[in-house]
Amino acid sequence: MKPLLEVTGRVAVLDRPDVDTDQIIPKQFLKRIERTGYGEFLFYDWRLDEDGDERPGFELNREEFRGASILLAGRNFGCGSSREHAAWALQDYGFDAVIAPSFGDIFRTNAGKIGMLAIALPADEVERLMESVDLDSGSEMSVDLERRVIVAPDGREVPFDFDEATRDRILHGLDEIALTLQHEDAIAAYEHAHGIA
Repeated sequence: MKPLLEVTGRVAVLDRPDVDTDQIIPKQFLKRIERTGYGEFLFYDWRLDEDGDERPGFELNREEFRGASILLAGRNFGCGSSREHAAWALQDYGFDAVIAPSFGDIFRTNAGKIGMLAIALPADEVERLMESVDLDSGSEMSVDLERRVIVAPDGREVPFDFDEATRDRILHGLDEIALTLQHEDAIAAYEHAHGIA
């Protein structure tokens, strides 16, 4: 995965609690074996009507939110089933960071494994961030993983906590395979010593 030090870009607001992974990526789209191509199906039932046309009332269909790389969401985002496709769909759609008061544990883990930031902040802080977004013309925001700081649309800096092991992996672009390959010499030595190689 690519190293991610900072995300700066347009921000979208999805102020809904308990958005589960079945809503993020419905089950009928889980037939692919690749990690790509899921973005077009993100929030499919909310985003599109039965004819495949955009629903004007759905938040992510707002012109001000198009091309957003940061998503502000409600509490318990990514709850429900353990499908890793939910994180893949969000990233494939263009999101590099999701900020919410809380996350489903498995979703948060899956996000970290693919290099997408899932940042938990107190509910009142997420609400302040949402209120700082210009709903008429859109807003930009920055998430600095190195400094652990969010720069709100109004310029205010908001510090955040982030698991250090996950942070290190994302900063250096290390997925689980890359982490394992850091010990390639030790693995080869073990295999040689045990007649495996």
